[in-house]
Formats: sequence, structure tokens, C-alpha cells
Amino acid sequence: MQAEFIIIGAGSAGCAMAYRLANAGASVLVVEHGGTDAGPLIQMPAALSYPMNMSRYDWGYSSEPEPHLNNRRLACPRGKVVGGSSSINGMVYVRGHAMDFDHWAESGADGWSYADVLPYFKRMEHWHESGHGGDTDWRGGDGPLHVTRGPRDNPLFSAFVNAGQQAGYEITDDYNGQKQEGFGPMEQTVWNGRRWSAANAYLRPALKHDNCTITRALARRIIIKDGRATGVEVDRNGKREILTASREIIIAASAINSPKLLMLSGIGPAEHLSDHGIDIIADRPGVGANLQDHLELYIQMASKQPITLYRHWNLLSKAIIGAQWLFTKTGLGASNQFESAAFIRSRAGVAYPDIQYHFLPIAVRYDGKVAAEGHGFQAHVGPMRSTSRGAVTLRSNDPADAPKIQFNYMSQPQDWDDFRTCIRLTREIFAQEAFAPYVKGKIQPGADVQSDAEIDAFIAEHAESAFHPCGTCRIGRADDPNAVVDPMGRVIGVDALRVADSSIFPRITNGNLNAPSIMVGEKISDHVLGRDPLPSSNDQPWISPRWQDTQR
Repeated sequence: MQAEFIIIGAGSAGCAMAYRLANAGASVLVVEHGGTDAGPLIQMPAALSYPMNMSRYDWGYSSEPEPHLNNRRLACPRGKVVGGSSSINGMVYVRGHAMDFDHWAESGADGWSYADVLPYFKRMEHWHESGHGGDTDWRGGDGPLHVTRGPRDNPLFSAFVNAGQQAGYEITDDYNGQKQEGFGPMEQTVWNGRRWSAANAYLRPALKHDNCTITRALARRIIIKDGRATGVEVDRNGKREILTASREIIIAASAINSPKLLMLSGIGPAEHLSDHGIDIIADRPGVGANLQDHLELYIQMASKQPITLYRHWNLLSKAIIGAQWLFTKTGLGASNQFESAAFIRSRAGVAYPDIQYHFLPIAVRYDGKVAAEGHGFQAHVGPMRSTSRGAVTLRSNDPADAPKIQFNYMSQPQDWDDFRTCIRLTREIFAQEAFAPYVKGKIQPGADVQSDAEIDAFIAEHAESAFHPCGTCRIGRADDPNAVVDPMGRVIGVDALRVADSSIFPRITNGNLNAPSIMVGEKISDHVLGRDPLPSSNDQPWISPRWQDTQR
């Protein structure tokens, strides 16, 4: 099999690139190891906890024992299915803060400032909430990716926003628009009651073209001849094959699998590759390094009133919700239930929000386990910009072996200060008048968890990944020895090979990563096609006056 372009990975960025390249008339072959995303467990938004816990859809990765978290191994779900992680994620849509991307540009990602990437966010969006707050000048109206909001019928969603305002925080009508900071509605990639994954938004329309095809195969390594990527060695239908690309190969396999594939292909830290008997094509010590993620805690409260989703936490109610969704694509099954959110700053002098909240009207874990019997609700909370860094390394030179994933969570003293702040600020929010009719008591952490030592013990035992790994193939200037790709996504030291997914992020963005990952696919597709980037935006984001005051 051959094509002008081979894209490895039908995930968020890979699907976007397939769509743009195929629409431009190029022949595209997408290589995806996972199977179909058909079926209600993926397509029904409220069923989100199921696919990320199923080996059929998830690579099943976990970290190495994390030394600062009681040597726990934390789950690291990655989508092994058409649509990639956009088919198993929580469907939360967050672009990130403007200053995230300005930091990218300052760190060597030339052409990736907020002014540069905003036009790509707008190009990919079909935003449906112009009548509910926000400025349409900041949002896209006709892109492939439908972005909506849940109905927020449960009074707890409003209580969360009102409590934030009572606690002295900003309100924002649209955190993806001019003003991220504040409490307000959360957005989701759900359309007509279905998960609107990158597969639904981009890949299926691309596959309608005769010049775009997809094959189910495991990529083993990139074939590189005379410094140029020419093909991909794969296992397909029980056989070893070589797929060839006449123009370029683009790796879009995730922050875990993209560095793994580069290393298996001889691109990475020379000593590490030699230890595994891999011939060195390009010594790039940054491959697999700079691993980042968001950690979060579930701050859970018992509810006085039986208005939470717990009343549906039984087989009969789940069956009724599922049947309504199957036949009408409406009801509780048509939302991910993350319908209110917040982005706040932890303390004075912080330039822009460094804490994110997801509010959920039930006390439950991502694996679907209820923390306590009875009605409750929770805020997912965590710091956004930890300076802890980890790495993805090879376990062996066998492509079938999972890589070693060491996040090195909570390795910096500031991490502990930030998480203590998260817990204490959340308790203050839940103590506001808006929650008085609803709060019965604390579920976790319990009322007995007060001192720094008690809070630290709780964090070490209960902090979980928010499933936002990134940074392992960092973008930078070609003369940066730790950069893996240049600002056009080209692998430094190898021709006709690019990486385009969350692995190229220099630093993690403020919020969930699906939106910026798709943006990466959109922008790099223009670089691949040799097109001029979209014109930079002149729009100025809102910055808190309190931050500006500290700068005078």
C-alpha cells in the first residue's frame, strides 16, 4: 500500500490532518491499530467512563510506580480506536489560555503564539452557543468540530457558579473566548446527542474521498533511507508489511506512542537506543523527555437533597436513560454531565489562571465507582502548570511491548503547595451561601483532614491523572538540542517526517488537551501542504486587572 502521505494514528490531530490533506487533493493513508468506534458505549456521552476502561478501546497504559505518590501506578488511558483519545475522553472542550501559546512562542515555537493559533481554533469550530454568552468574534461558526453546552438543568450547576462569585472570583460567559478566567458554563464536543469525536468531525468526511483510506495495522518503525523517511513497517492482518509514502510520513500517535515509535526507528537519545540494540539514525535526547500531565483530586460533598445523579445509579435507571438515548439521542445520556467549570488563580501575582475545576453532580470516580453510598457531588480540581517533568522510554526494542512511562508527579515542592491551595480554596467555595441548601457534609477529604501533613497524605493517596499527557516530542528551533521537531512539525535530522499531536507541546496548556491537539493537526496540515499560515489575529485576550495592578 502506498500514498503521498501516511498518517500514523487516527486520533485528534491525525483525523484533522487527513481531512485537510484529502480535501487538498493529496492521497492519504491513515494507519490505526485500533478498531471501530461504533456502538453506544463510545457514542453516548454519558457512558464516557466505559470506553477508557476497556482494553478493546484503550492501550491500557499505566505509569511506573510514582515515588512521590506512595509508589502507586496511575492509569494513563490512550485511545486504541478510530478517533483515538477523542473517542474515549470526557468530551470537554478547552482551547487553553492565550498566555499558554505566547509561552510556546517565547520558548522557541516560532509562529505558535496565541495570535498565530487563534485563527486555527476558529477554523476548526462550529460553535452553537452564540445566544448564551460570549463574543462570536472569538469563535468559529462553520468548522467541522461541533462545540455545545449541556442544558445545566440541575440546580447544582448554578450553585457552583454562584458560589464562585460569592467567594470573590470572576464570572465568564465563555472561557474559550476573550476571557478564560472565572466561573461559568463548560463546553463539550457533543452534537445531536452524540460524542463528536475527531473521527466524526474529520475522518469520516475525509474517507468519503477516493484519495483517503484507512488500514488497521500496528506501526513497528519508520523506514529511513539516506536520511529520508520513505515508509512504515507494520504488522497487518498477521503479516509484516511495508507501507510507502512518496511525500511525507506524519506521526500522530499520542504523547506516549509517538516518542516510542521514533525511538524504535532510531531517533532519540543515542545511549538509550544503543542499550536496546537500535541503530541510531538521529541522536535527539529530547525524544521521550519533557513528559507532562495534569493531576487532579475529587473534592466530594454529601448532598442534603436527593437531586444528584446518584438517583440514577441503578440498573433500571441506566437502562431507561440508555433506551431514551438510543431512540431519541436526548435525555441524561446526551451530555457528559460536565456542565459547569472554572479557571482561577491560586494567589496574587499569578499571571493567569493556574487552577481548573470541572463540576459534576455526583460523587464518582472515572472508573465508575461511587465513593460513598448516597447523594453527593464533586469538583475535580488541580493545578495547571506543574514544573515536574517525566519521560517515556523503551522497555525493549519489541514494538509490542508497552513503553515505560514515568511522570515523576509531585516531584517539586511547589506542587504540594499548589495542591494544598486547591483543596482549601475548594472548601471555601463549597462553604458559600449558594451551597447552603445542598451541602450535608464532606465525603473526601473528610473533615478531619486539616493540617498540611494530613492534606499531603490525602494527596499522595488520592491524586489521579486527568489524562493529559503531552510534551514528549517538544517543538523548538532547529538549533535547540532538546527540541524534537521544528516549528513546522518536521523531525529535526530526518527529512519527510513530522510529528503532529500533543507530544509537540513545549508546555502543557491550561485545561483539557483535545482542542489544542486538534488545532495542532489543523495548523501542521497547512505546513505540510506548503500553504501560508492563516493571518495572525489582532484580538486581545482579557487579562485580570488584579494581575495588571501587580505589574505597575
